[in-house]
This record gives sequence, structure tokens and C-alpha cells, in this order.
Amino acid sequence: MSKIKYLAIIFLLGVFLALGGQDVFAVQLGKIAAVVNRKPITMYDLQRAAVPELKRAKATDSKTIDAIMRRVLDNMILDILVQEEAKRLKITVPASEVDGRIAEIMKSSRLSKARFEAELAKEGLTVAELRKNIERQILGQKVLGVEVGRRTVVTPEEIDKYYNEHKDTLYDRRDLHMGILIYNPKAPAATISRQLQSGEISFAEACAKYSIHPTRERGGDTGKVEWDRLNKEMLDRLMAMKPGTVSDIFIIHDDKHKMSFKAQVYLFRPGGGEYKLMTKQQATPMIMEILRAPKSKDRFDDYSSQLKKKAVIDIRL
Repeated sequence: MSKIKYLAIIFLLGVFLALGGQDVFAVQLGKIAAVVNRKPITMYDLQRAAVPELKRAKATDSKTIDAIMRRVLDNMILDILVQEEAKRLKITVPASEVDGRIAEIMKSSRLSKARFEAELAKEGLTVAELRKNIERQILGQKVLGVEVGRRTVVTPEEIDKYYNEHKDTLYDRRDLHMGILIYNPKAPAATISRQLQSGEISFAEACAKYSIHPTRERGGDTGKVEWDRLNKEMLDRLMAMKPGTVSDIFIIHDDKHKMSFKAQVYLFRPGGGEYKLMTKQQATPMIMEILRAPKSKDRFDDYSSQLKKKAVIDIRL
């Protein structure tokens, strides 16, 4: 039996037998999963990092747990290497930046400080641990921004080509908000969508009556669109929309509860106003970000591979 499969069994037994209280399991968790440039990653470290993903996947079989454990371990190894790069590059994260990120999370979750801390406790996290995790995330983003960013080049020719192919859809998207309507499974989504497109019902009214998303009480408004934080699917969807319009119905998957929901989004500027197409000069920064994203993914893969090749990594699973 491989060590990783043995670890999977240890994890499963731990779930059902209160792992922390069993001496035989404590011995296994104290073992080393990997050593990265003389920094150890224990089985306990690995399991603790993997728990959220294991819960989301509702993993109970050794094959699934094996795959998740290996993926999490790989991320932990890369995280150590990136943190070392941050020291080499003398990159730091001020406390105010961490405070700002936590404030964003609380605002988007619409939680009070006490409720927020209670939710963290349910996940087995303290505020101090969350701060440390966020600091590491920001640090990693800064390192990758420096190292990956300087390797990612968008040429003037690429910008010209993109602008000429999309100039009829390149509206000024600054300060736009996104509204989201996630349909109650019992709602007649197709009928409501037709009413939205024809103007028979407003997006805010549809959200108030039929949405199950927490933003339904404020007309579905999720706030100002942060274009650089959108996943590719949502970015492509919003970029194809004219401001002031509602998308067609699409499907949102809830992996945690193994459910799918019909949804629509609304791209708008609070208070209305005219929607203008951008000139090439105005559109260039946005086009650069759009073209940079897929290139950055390739550069990130190259950079992470280089870091691992230069490091001394001993995986003991």
C-alpha cells in the first residue's frame, strides 16, 4: 500500500474517530510529508491544508483523497518557494493591506465582526490564522506579479488586432456594477428572462421576487465590477455584453451542495447615463489586461517549474 493511500485511510479514520485524540494517529500525523529547502511539511500540515477541499469534494474514497492530497501538497511546496522568493526580492505586506482585504471579505459577506469570527471558528480558523493566510496570499501575488508580469509581453500589433476585431463592443466599462439573479429552482426562469429582455419587469423586481442570492434585497447589485478578479467565464460573458443589458440564462454549479442553478447577470452603471464606445487609446489598458491573462498563466507555469528545479525537494509520501 502506498504511503499516500495509507494517509488517505488515516484521514478517513480520523474523521470518524476524532483523530486528534488517538495516539496511533498522532504518530502518523507527526511524520514528514515533504521537505522543501530544509523546511518540513508534516502530515498534520498537509491534512489541515487539505480539509477544506476534501469537505467541498465530499471525498470518502482513497483515490479522490489521494489526488486532492497530492494537489494540495504541490501547492504547499510552491507556496514555500514563493515565500522564499519574497524574502530574496525584499517584498513585504503592510498590516493595513491585510486589514483592507479582511474588510472586503466582511463587506461582501455582509457580516458583522462577531458573526465573521463565529463563521471562521466553524471552519476551525482564528482571526490570527486568517491574517497569516491572507498575508501569504498577498505576498505570493506580489512576487508573481513581479516575476510573471515582467515575463508577459503584449505587443502593439496584438492590441491593434484585438481592437479592430472588437471595437463595436468596447464600451467604457469603468465604474460599472454587476447585478446577479440566481433563480429559485421553482421559478419560471425562461418566462422571467423574456420579461427582463422586453422590459416588462426590472432586474431589481425580478431579484426581489425570484432570486435566492443574498443580494436580492438590493436589486441583485454585487457592487463595482473588479475586472481583474473575474474568472475567464464571467469575464468573457460581461465583455460580450453591452452595458445596460441583461445576459441570457446560464448555469451556476454549487459544488458544495452538488446542485446547479439558472442565473442571469445585469451590467449597469448606477444612476444610468450614456454608454459610450471607447477610442483605441482609451481601450488599450483594458485590452492589455485581457490579452495578458492567458499569457500570464503560461508564464506562471514556467516560473513555478523553474523554482522547483532550483529547489531541493524531498517528497516522502
